[in-house]
Amino acid sequence: MAKGYWVTEYQSVSDPERLAAYAEAANPAVTAAGGRFLVRSPHAVALEAGLDQRTVVVEFDSLEAALAAHDTEAYQAALDVLGDAAVRDFRIVEGVA
Repeated sequence: MAKGYWVTEYQSVSDPERLAAYAEAANPAVTAAGGRFLVRSPHAVALEAGLDQRTVVVEFDSLEAALAAHDTEAYQAALDVLGDAAVRDFRIVEGVA
């Protein structure tokens, strides 16, 4: 079965304190839903048309698990903490089986 992934690129952060509070709330919500953090980096080596942005990649056992994790009450509460403190490109994608 193909795994599911959350891929998040942070385009800008206007409130680092709220971002830190979001991370504190999101980390246990994600791991409780079966997520495993693979990448959590403030910088990237940007090639071609890439941008040097904070990147986070979380792996789940399946696409369905990744989708369900996003909709949990705990993760939605973490998103409320983040609010508009960051502009993000957040995607849930299916891996290769």
